[in-house]
Order: sequence, then structure tokens, then C-alpha cells
Amino acid sequence: MHTDHKYIEALKKHDARLIEEIYSKTAPGIRAYLISKGAKEEEAGDVFQEALIDLYKLAQDDNFVLTCPLEAFLLLICKRKWINIVEKNARRGVTKSIDDGYTHIAASDDSATTLYADTFEKEQRVLEMLEKISERCREIIVASYSQIPQQQLAEQMGVSYAYLRKKKSLCMAELINLVRNHK
Repeated sequence: MHTDHKYIEALKKHDARLIEEIYSKTAPGIRAYLISKGAKEEEAGDVFQEALIDLYKLAQDDNFVLTCPLEAFLLLICKRKWINIVEKNARRGVTKSIDDGYTHIAASDDSATTLYADTFEKEQRVLEMLEKISERCREIIVASYSQIPQQQLAEQMGVSYAYLRKKKSLCMAELINLVRNHK
């Protein structure tokens, strides 16, 4: 469970303060990303709002657990929704194609948007490669990024602190190698 899961709980409980925080933390970056992909400002707002509604529906399922940053998850939903809109418009004969929607970058947002998109894609690649390593390595890497001190984490996992540090180092090396060699 990621620390941003608190926002899922906020959606369940209709916590206005945390919901406002969701908007303030995630909307500007996602809006800039969608605009860089050809969305108009109003379209970007609509896509974000629809994604938040979808997230609200997911939050109602008690089995749903957020395991990544909220912004990355929302961006993934928004990206998919935008692709669907572009494809739908293409089928109706609207001149904007999928390629147009994904090559246009507004001059004012160029560097920030590119950095944001690159970072998101790298994070997704790391998460994808994380699924390919052994379950024990995945467990160690994920647990090591929790707020629990490493010494306490070693005790919880039933291993020595030295073993945990060495195993984490080996697992990270394996993950880095997979990411670097990924096409």
C-alpha cells in the first residue's frame, strides 16, 4: 500500500480537505501533460474530472489498494481517456488523429511537460521490471521504501540487518540491470 492511499480513503469518506489536496497536487501536472498531447484546456479539465470520478468509484471497492503514487495512477487513467477521445474523434471524421494528439507540445510547456512525461514513463518501466524479478526481491525493494526503519524492517522480515542491506543491494542491481536492458 502506497502512502498516497490516504487519498483513496478521503474519497470514500468525502474528506473535502484531502480531496482539495488531490486537485492542487495532481491537476496542474496532468493538465499540462494532456495539453501537450493536443487537448484544449477545457478538454483536459473534463478528462481529469472524469478520471477522478472513476477513481472515486474504485475507492468504493474495499479491496482496492493504491500501490503507486496517486498522480501516476491518475495520469495513467487520464492518458487512456485521452487516447479514447482521440480515437473516437478519428472514427467520426474529426481531423485530429492519435499521432497529432501525441506529437503536439505547446511551446510554453515544452520542457516541464517533456520532463514530466519522461519521468512518468521511466517510473512505469521500473514498475514493469519490478514485476519480473523474484518475489523476495520485489518484497524487499517495496518494503525498503516504506516509512519503517531498515533495522525494524529486518526484524519484521526475520532476517539480520546486514542480510537485508546486502539482499536489497543485490535486488536493486538486478532491477537496474533489467531496466537498463529493457527495449
